[in-house]
Amino acid sequence: MNFPTIPHESNVVVSINVGGRIFQTTKQTLTLAGTDSLLSQLVVTESTRFVDRDPDLFSVLLYILRTGNLPARSRAFDVRDLIDESRYYGIESFLIDSLSNSSQFEPFDLRRSRILQLNGRDSPSSFSPTLIGGGLHVAHGNKITSFDWSLRQKSTVLTNFSAVDSLLEISPGVLAAGATDFPGLQIIDIENGGFVRTTLNWEKVARSSSTVQAIGSSPEFLFASFESSRRNSNSIMVYDLSSLLPVSEIDHCEIYGADIDSAIPSTKLRWIQSCNLLMVSGSHTSPSGVNGHIRFWDVRSRNMVWEIKETQDCFSDVTVSDNLSAVFKVGVTSGEVSYADLRSLGTKDPWVCLGEEKKRSLNERRGVGCKIESYGNHVFCSSKGSGIELWSEVITGLLGNASRDVSEERVFRKNSFGKLADSGENKITGLAFGGNRMFVTRKDQQSVEVWQSPSRGISI
Repeated sequence: MNFPTIPHESNVVVSINVGGRIFQTTKQTLTLAGTDSLLSQLVVTESTRFVDRDPDLFSVLLYILRTGNLPARSRAFDVRDLIDESRYYGIESFLIDSLSNSSQFEPFDLRRSRILQLNGRDSPSSFSPTLIGGGLHVAHGNKITSFDWSLRQKSTVLTNFSAVDSLLEISPGVLAAGATDFPGLQIIDIENGGFVRTTLNWEKVARSSSTVQAIGSSPEFLFASFESSRRNSNSIMVYDLSSLLPVSEIDHCEIYGADIDSAIPSTKLRWIQSCNLLMVSGSHTSPSGVNGHIRFWDVRSRNMVWEIKETQDCFSDVTVSDNLSAVFKVGVTSGEVSYADLRSLGTKDPWVCLGEEKKRSLNERRGVGCKIESYGNHVFCSSKGSGIELWSEVITGLLGNASRDVSEERVFRKNSFGKLADSGENKITGLAFGGNRMFVTRKDQQSVEVWQSPSRGISI
């Protein structure tokens, strides 16, 4: 005898009438919305439930609930309408996640989608994407302006700094901010009107007036690069990220006589998650040229693992990519991008030029002011003008072999974009990434450009 199959409760089909259109889904899909949402309440309804809302907008939200991603058809809708609908159904967090999902980032199809205008006459000096939601905090002059996940301006707060030079969100709504001409690293609660929770200083009392040169973080630690007021010593302090109590001090340098190299403070701090190392870098310009250092620190043991001393074609900027297992720099003289494989840092000259460095005169200084950042499997460089170079590794069968000889040259391909007719010759001063967005600042512009891929859903 064959008995009828009893469907599992989570697979029971539920019918919903939205604005006259019937949608069918499962109880399992609707319960994903959470107990406080309207959709979860529809699960207990046996008959078809009528909802007097827009059916086309509902179809987009149902797709997001099912897949976690935006459908291509969402480009036809205004994001404000989607926001209002998601709030009505109680699933705004799902829309936020889909809009800020880094897997939706399409580097080869980035287009400028929006300009975030800032109040006042000051250009952005530093900015930090939010940890969740794809929002942004922008420092301009003595102000910090915050934008939410929909890029709507939330607030502008005044700080004690004349100008904020370093900015980093360390937890939702909480920023670490510092300046090169004002002492201390301030922890600012943006959600409470810019309230300063505490001010962190270099450990030694005699150096309490030390200024901040850079900020970085890892899942456990907050890092701050300090320089003494007399500019004859510098150090990096390590703080516990949850308690903000000092943990240790690394990379402490004092200047001795004519040894200028030891006085160079670190102006960039990047955590390498795969290696559990902190990369620090700094450079100095003198009449004889530009020199600098790139160091890799084991924070727990307080040991410096590697050091690259930069003299010929020192970097204008440097970054590290966990995904690509490499350090990248843009040369201050050549303006060309080079990389060093993380597995070959012990060699005398680890750099491999990706451009045409040998064809350039080392007296041109083509890379002055260029910025470089990595995101995902790609490296972005604002080289030699108002455009952007996108470097991506060409994957071959050999590269997929884990036993590949690290001395073998890797293959990278360059794409160029971002040079806008209305940007004039305004050089890019900053690059940052969050979710599926790239943020760009330019010299003398009181705004931030937002770049997104139009092929991946709506552009805000």
